[in-house]
Amino acid sequence: MSATAADALSGSRLRFFPITLFATVMGLTGLAIAFLRFDHIMHTRTYAGGFLLAAVTVWFVFLLFTYALKFYRYPDEVREEFRHPVRINFFPTVSISMLLLSIGYDGVYQPLSSALWHIGALVHISFTFVILNIWFFSDFKVQTKNPAWFIPVVGNILVPVAGVTHANSEISWFFFSVGIILWIVLFSIVFYRLIFHEQLMVKFLPTLFILIAPPAVGFLAYTKLTGGLDSFARILYYFGLFTAFMLFSMFRHFRKVPFFVSWWAYTFPMDALTISTLLMYKLTGYGLFRWMSVLFLSMTVAVILTVVYKTITAAVNGKVCVPE
Repeated sequence: MSATAADALSGSRLRFFPITLFATVMGLTGLAIAFLRFDHIMHTRTYAGGFLLAAVTVWFVFLLFTYALKFYRYPDEVREEFRHPVRINFFPTVSISMLLLSIGYDGVYQPLSSALWHIGALVHISFTFVILNIWFFSDFKVQTKNPAWFIPVVGNILVPVAGVTHANSEISWFFFSVGIILWIVLFSIVFYRLIFHEQLMVKFLPTLFILIAPPAVGFLAYTKLTGGLDSFARILYYFGLFTAFMLFSMFRHFRKVPFFVSWWAYTFPMDALTISTLLMYKLTGYGLFRWMSVLFLSMTVAVILTVVYKTITAAVNGKVCVPE
């Protein structure tokens, strides 16, 4: 047995604590926001959003403390993750988590929302510059490209959702412009890679759902910036909706994927789809969007409960925080 395997089996999991676990915060916070928006728009009182928001805040603090401890004790392991062509894209999930929590607390507790937004926006744009430098000056092969590469971009698109409350709108327009243009560029590259090169490894198939997030989040941010629904807003929403239906039609491929932590890639895009559909109902009053919102929220809850159960089961069986 190798030294690393022996270390893992001895109970020392900290060395292998993955940055990808911050995707759990994105998925759970997105669901909390979806419930909060559902209660507001549908005039219901589920109370699920507030409870889940508080719980995921504690979870985020725990993850942040644990990863900081890993950096202190095993800095070489953290540097190795940052040099990984896929895992590097999950470091901005830390700042995206802050931005999502900021959105959740917007209108609930403004000082915390403002602090999270300012820190999250600053950290995220820093990650964007650092990762772009690595992309420009590293010899990445096209085969390493997958939808996870969108993660550093999505955070920039997300900034205006709470940003219009906490800062001058021009700052939010800056972040939105960076995110939306880079999304278009990366979408072309990733689409080319998916069609004209070998198929994704099975463990990365769930990341295809990340394709839903940029247009869905872009729709939310754009309507916040413009204050209404126009042609471009509709293009963003309907392209996100089309992408979701396209992926739903591939269900038979996804159902064959055994559990990996990458299953969390299903969660935040489903949150974004649900929230954007709720907003479409609010802006148009069209009854179809009301029923779609209920359907998507139900699907999202089912997906997240399944992924949470699978994650807990894997952790109990010692299959999380182990050598890849």
